Amino acid sequence: MTLSRQVGEFAAKATMSDVPEEVLVRARHLVLDAVGLAFASTRYPFAAVARDALTAFDRGDHPVLAMPDRLTARDAAVLNGVLIHGMDFDDTHIPAVTHVSAAALPAALSAAVGKGASTRELLLAYVLGVEVSARVGIGGAGGFHDVGFHPTAVAGAFGAAVAAGKVAGLDAERLAMAQGVVGSMSAGLLEFLADGAWTKRLHPGWAAMSGLTAASFAQAGWTGPNEVYEGRFGLYNTHLTGRDVRPDAVTEGWGETWELMRTAVKPYPICHFIHAFADAALVLRPEIGDTAISRIRCAIHPVPGKVVCEPLEAKWAPRDEYDAKFSLPFVVATALERGRFTLAELEEEALRDQDVLALAGKVEVRDDDESAFPAAYSGHVEIELADGRVLRHREQVNRGHDERPLSNDEIVAKFRDTIGTAASAGTAEKVLDAVLSLGDGTPASDFAEACRG
Repeated sequence: MTLSRQVGEFAAKATMSDVPEEVLVRARHLVLDAVGLAFASTRYPFAAVARDALTAFDRGDHPVLAMPDRLTARDAAVLNGVLIHGMDFDDTHIPAVTHVSAAALPAALSAAVGKGASTRELLLAYVLGVEVSARVGIGGAGGFHDVGFHPTAVAGAFGAAVAAGKVAGLDAERLAMAQGVVGSMSAGLLEFLADGAWTKRLHPGWAAMSGLTAASFAQAGWTGPNEVYEGRFGLYNTHLTGRDVRPDAVTEGWGETWELMRTAVKPYPICHFIHAFADAALVLRPEIGDTAISRIRCAIHPVPGKVVCEPLEAKWAPRDEYDAKFSLPFVVATALERGRFTLAELEEEALRDQDVLALAGKVEVRDDDESAFPAAYSGHVEIELADGRVLRHREQVNRGHDERPLSNDEIVAKFRDTIGTAASAGTAEKVLDAVLSLGDGTPASDFAEACRG
């Protein structure tokens, strides 16, 4: 039996009773984090640009998270993906190096509203979408970034196809076909790193739209390749040619291991690869006192290093807030100078802080032979002071990782902070109640309405 058929068999048979209660509880909190971020994103220019681009097409009747607009099912999924992922503050499955909710939730939501499904069907489809996205990402063994693919776009498309197909009631064969079809749509380039372009923000929404499209084609009888993962020209042999990959990870542990529980919620609004460095800098900061810093050395695995450290000249002085999110030198310097890293540290004034930029220029980067990547995103910071002291701190496992997870209460607190930047307290409570009630059997359309702007 092919890998896609094995996934289809499990997903077709899965019911809410198959999912442990702790997984459902955590799933609701991951959705809460995503919806709060969607609201916060509406304050930024990229949200308005994405809305303008999509409303140029036909309007529809699908609500959009955090906005008053109504779009077609696929366009709503695109915009919802942009809003969830646009600030790069959304959850990440660490071994998969994939933002799993940003594609799975928009696909499941559009599919559920379109079908007139219940929140039980919505929640189950979302969980299955996360499980597939995570496993497809794990199969890449950390290699997608190294060759220039964004795994959220690649793996997320498969998860979105299964989520949408589950809501549509596809059987095992057609769920396998949906995966086969979406394989031809799964891509997302990391070239945005060269000039700070906005394309990465679009990736999970495009993956969600691709999943919806593939599921619809499969439902209508369209065929896709059976060996979309393991075949000669399947996902891993094309995207990761000649590399050590683990295609069997796509089917490992179904029904026993719930990858959703290994999904990390971000404590900082920056690339997950830098979180350990921000924490390390904040640990060392009190020991520095008023002493001048002569040099900062950071050790990182070379694969994430390509994302957050190259080209180093550009990372020393980010061009905009999105550039800053992917700059290890800027984040470390900001944490040391300001004693924090919040959304405020991405405002224009903070990006032009000359003290921060001068300190960022003192950051040197080397390969980290002790890194836990891709199992965890390690960070080592060494600070040489003018008085001759050398301070060192290593965060081997980043905070938010499944070994050091944020609690559900901490996620609720983060939600209140993020949604509070763009909505009233009354709206926040309405959304909180709707999300934490997911799975109660009410119409998914009611949930979508509650989460509108």
